[in-house]
Amino acid sequence: VVAVRGEVEIGGGDRAATAAREGMQLPIGSHIRTSADASITLAFADDSRLLLRENSELRLDQLSSYGATGMVDTRLRLQRGRSSNRVTPAQGPASRYMITAPTATSSVRGTVFRVSATQDGGDPGATEVVEGRVQVGNRHGRQMVDPGQASLSASAARAPAPAQPLLAAPEIDTARLRLEPLPLLAAWQALPQARGYRIEVVRADAPDVLLFARDTPDSSIRIDDLPPGQLRLLVRAVDADGVEGPDSAHDFRVPDGLPPPLTTAPVHGQTLAQAQPRFAWAQVPGASGSVLQIAQDTDFRQPLVERRTDATRLRSPVALAPGDYYWRVASVDALGQGGRYGQALPLRISDAPSDPGLQPAQAGKGQLTLRWQAGAEGQRYRVQMDRRGDFSMPLLDRETAAPEITVKQPWRGGTLHVRVQYIDDDGYAGPFSTAQQIRLPCKLCYGAGAGALLLLAL
Repeated sequence: VVAVRGEVEIGGGDRAATAAREGMQLPIGSHIRTSADASITLAFADDSRLLLRENSELRLDQLSSYGATGMVDTRLRLQRGRSSNRVTPAQGPASRYMITAPTATSSVRGTVFRVSATQDGGDPGATEVVEGRVQVGNRHGRQMVDPGQASLSASAARAPAPAQPLLAAPEIDTARLRLEPLPLLAAWQALPQARGYRIEVVRADAPDVLLFARDTPDSSIRIDDLPPGQLRLLVRAVDADGVEGPDSAHDFRVPDGLPPPLTTAPVHGQTLAQAQPRFAWAQVPGASGSVLQIAQDTDFRQPLVERRTDATRLRSPVALAPGDYYWRVASVDALGQGGRYGQALPLRISDAPSDPGLQPAQAGKGQLTLRWQAGAEGQRYRVQMDRRGDFSMPLLDRETAAPEITVKQPWRGGTLHVRVQYIDDDGYAGPFSTAQQIRLPCKLCYGAGAGALLLLAL
């Protein structure tokens, strides 16, 4: 076993199924099963390679090596799913590499090809040849398939169909290609005959080691995470029968940078009544700074904000209009090399005034006390009281460090309008809350009622 991605089980015979792991030696009769979004790469005695894709089952029927002659006899049974094969050219007359699917057997002596098993009610089985030649057959007939061709095998009761050409490789649109920083964004020219596309990312020096795989009907894709290293993007078209064509390839490098920091504020999906919210995150060991990005889409092709800071929090330098946004952070090392961006976190900016949770006013001993919901640590509060409600000449305009205030009880009764503003520790003041009303009796009238709760009209 050369490589494992996702959940892959190895069983067979009387052996209980176990999780596959790199370096395992698999005996004859081994049964391999891959789950969704999983794959396994096998290397045989002559260094031929097989990549078993997601949702597939394979049985190792025959594995023989003839000493120093270099000849090998490899016979496999693909019971479900798909495999990609890179077969070392045969070293002698006894060398063979055969894959038997439910409807046909593919035999080669050195080539690059793919095999798919017939799906119940779905696509027929197929043999797709990229390099060399492959003989496909069953007891009803045989076909020779050349490079750039495929043969369909819909049923074991019929001979494989004559070879047909593969769809052309899609042309990758380099103008819309963004490889760094992650997420990777790729697009390609759509083919009219294609029902979809197969996207893979492999190691450039080991193309049989699959790092990412996705089938999509679209002509673009987003890949959020990839391991560092020299990688290769592969794109191929899929026709109406599920036959996959040749690859378009693009090599690129994912730097081995610092991991993204853990974000602390705002929380995922939070709604804020601040046009310039403040963002905060944890410090990554080895980081000398961070980069904050804010955008209106998860691709961040045109970020509204991209700002570097040596701190672990930063307020948006621009005012954000009400709406939905995404933000993410990357660490920067001492050499100025940026690491990976973290997850794109949703955020909503609202122009609705905040609700401070103003409690009913309390009066007693000639004083009036107001309390409201406490803000974040370090925040201060600005409180205004007004008779008319337009706050052009407020009766009270005061800042306080505590979420409450006590003032002298007005002699004249009537209605007081109260609003609260939250002020962050960096001096940024959010919008005032919606004014709320306090109805006061005249002070002369409530003498013995000291300590009574006054009505707060919301």
